Amino acid sequence: MMMNALVLQSDFGIEDGAVSAMKGVAHNVSKVIPIYDNTHDIPPFNIWEGSYRLLQTVAYWPKGTVFVSVVDPGVGSERKSVVVQTNNDQFIVTPDNGTLTHIYYKVGIKHIREIDEEVNRLPQSGASHTFHGRDIYAYTGARLASGTIPFEDVGQELMIKDVVRLPFYEAKLEDHTINGTIDILDVRFGNLWTNISRDLFLKLNIDYGEAVEIEIINDSRRVYRNNMTFGRSFASIHVGEAVLYVNSLDNMAIAINQGSFAKAYNVGTGSNWRIYLKKID
Repeated sequence: MMMNALVLQSDFGIEDGAVSAMKGVAHNVSKVIPIYDNTHDIPPFNIWEGSYRLLQTVAYWPKGTVFVSVVDPGVGSERKSVVVQTNNDQFIVTPDNGTLTHIYYKVGIKHIREIDEEVNRLPQSGASHTFHGRDIYAYTGARLASGTIPFEDVGQELMIKDVVRLPFYEAKLEDHTINGTIDILDVRFGNLWTNISRDLFLKLNIDYGEAVEIEIINDSRRVYRNNMTFGRSFASIHVGEAVLYVNSLDNMAIAINQGSFAKAYNVGTGSNWRIYLKKID
């Protein structure tokens, strides 16, 4: 029987045995199932970041890969547990709480089914309502990845239009200024990753080495406004200087060479963090 990869992400961290328990459940479904970690360092309860980390990853995995994403502050509530089949024929097992926002808008969803917990739940776990990552999501994900059940046996099909989505904005070019959002941080280095594509940025007709006016707004409060160089890489500027560059997802990003821009200016992420790029005349 063909096995598909099972890729796990959560906000559990690795200080205790929660992630190991999920893997144990999966191995009890199939001892040869290939299991990988995306990340378990998503900030607690940060559904937006869970959504983005899926978008950052799914394009590099083959068809049939099953992702389990558990950032679930509403565990035990009335929120639905679902599995979606993406337009790229991958599967994501997750609470329907906004985690699918980026997938919905940027990848596309072909089908969505609600997990039937009478069938797709770890046996003898019915009295627990606080660890669905282990009892429902890892179990169902492993059953899908191992071929124990087909997608149709997950549960009843739902309407794609009803998927829970967080506020989401596409970057726009208006009056010679690009208006975008700071989607995520390159966490370890403190770089800001925006939703502004390289193709959209090139419409400003800015060449490498030229200066760009950058403004960052959190809700209605200005956090940063200055000019910085558009460079090919961090080596384009001196240590301690800021640079605008194209990141590994072909979007625009901001960094301080050998420093953390996010820490220096206390910048966060999400749809309420807006960034404006303007060519300097």
